[in-house]
Amino acid sequence: MTADLVRVQIAPAEELQLHRLVQDFRDLIGADRDLADPALARLTPSPYPNDVEAAREFRTATEADLLGRRDADAATVSAALASIEDDLAGMSDDDAFAEREVAIPVEDIDAWLRTLTAIRLVIATRLGIDSEEDHDPVDVRFGVYDWLGYRLELLIEAAEELGV
Repeated sequence: MTADLVRVQIAPAEELQLHRLVQDFRDLIGADRDLADPALARLTPSPYPNDVEAAREFRTATEADLLGRRDADAATVSAALASIEDDLAGMSDDDAFAEREVAIPVEDIDAWLRTLTAIRLVIATRLGIDSEEDHDPVDVRFGVYDWLGYRLELLIEAAEELGV
């Protein structure tokens, strides 16, 4: 049933990098998370920016659930990429950088989109990106941020082709 799969092209070396980013993200939002980390604040925004007490209460009430859902999404992506390290072990460099098809079940596409977006938000926080004006496409530090944006765009296009 090919209609139940969103298909994207990605090189195994890129899959490995994505898998490692997802694992790092899961570590960031995991049980040992640093609640003072600005990236966590960006992942759990408050609807009460002008009311410190209401914002604190809201965060206390919702943060664990929201980060738990983000972790479940990231676990879905991680599971889909889990075999990549074994796959790469026997590959030539040419094969490692040659694109191949990755098929994502339609029911998992939202988890992929939310996870890549969340990782991109974390990177944006680390780079100080609050608006488009803060982005410097010439600065090599923005490379992973841009690459994730490109991957998101490809996922969205592939999902739209299926009418998802």
